[in-house]
Amino acid sequence: MNKLKKVGLTALGSALVASSAYAGTMAVTGSAAIGFYGEEKAVNANGWTMTDSVSFSGGGEMDNGWNVTVNQQFDGSETNGGDDRSIVIDMGDSGTLTFDGHGGSMPVNAIDDKMPSANEETWGVVSGTATVGEGSGNNDMFLYSNSSMMDNLTINLGYVPSDGTNEVEGSVEYGLTYTGIDGLTVGAATGDNQAASVEVENTHLYATYAMDAFTFGIQRNQSDSDTAANSKEYSAFGVSYAVNEDLSISYGQSTMDFDNASKEDQDASAVSFSYTMGSISVSGTHANVDNVNGTSTSDNSGYELNLSFAF
Repeated sequence: MNKLKKVGLTALGSALVASSAYAGTMAVTGSAAIGFYGEEKAVNANGWTMTDSVSFSGGGEMDNGWNVTVNQQFDGSETNGGDDRSIVIDMGDSGTLTFDGHGGSMPVNAIDDKMPSANEETWGVVSGTATVGEGSGNNDMFLYSNSSMMDNLTINLGYVPSDGTNEVEGSVEYGLTYTGIDGLTVGAATGDNQAASVEVENTHLYATYAMDAFTFGIQRNQSDSDTAANSKEYSAFGVSYAVNEDLSISYGQSTMDFDNASKEDQDASAVSFSYTMGSISVSGTHANVDNVNGTSTSDNSGYELNLSFAF
């Protein structure tokens, strides 16, 4: 995206003990998209959709060398206009601390499906599919990240405080990403989701390998609930191919295995593509899902086509 405007700021010196007033910058970016979607066995009165957003990002360097950035997105799909927002404190070799007021990702959900895809996940365009990410919430949370402790290793720590209602107890999650072998990325995350009275322990693992124009990936997720019938395992693989700098295609398969004996495995497969022309992109996905959410009598297929603009 191109920066539309930069303006000088005098930032909140009295609010940040580490610094007095400083000069910073603000960038404004935006995007808009028109989409068309549908499903074989679902009634969609109007398959046409529109999304749009404008994002503001401002900040600068503090007197102690830290960099502070404030991000705010305004999204037309939100009832109050506001959407994702965060404060990011970059402490150099000491790591980065982020407070997400809305729209963040704890380490577990951040890697719920990292399979290479030109557009959507294998299960993403069919309604009612089983949830892949069982991690903690994404609002009013802290995330610490550090890639300076060891070469090619990034450490992520996430914390969602208890609010007494939706988050019954505070949740802590841990994540690691290793990129020490050329073309290979390996990631893992684990943590207990305390958002309900029944605790869920999650472990997510994935690996991707890029070789020339191809990228291959495998994924394994496990969610162990105190209620055994709610436990499940997710496995997936995918491959993408960059035809050229502008066009990519992909194929993937996934399976959701339920511990609940009354449910069948949910099996999904999907083909996707994306084509970019400067600030304009076209993307699409067609997917087939058998036993949607474990229901043996529920097989469905779905599709979506998107035309997106960035400015």
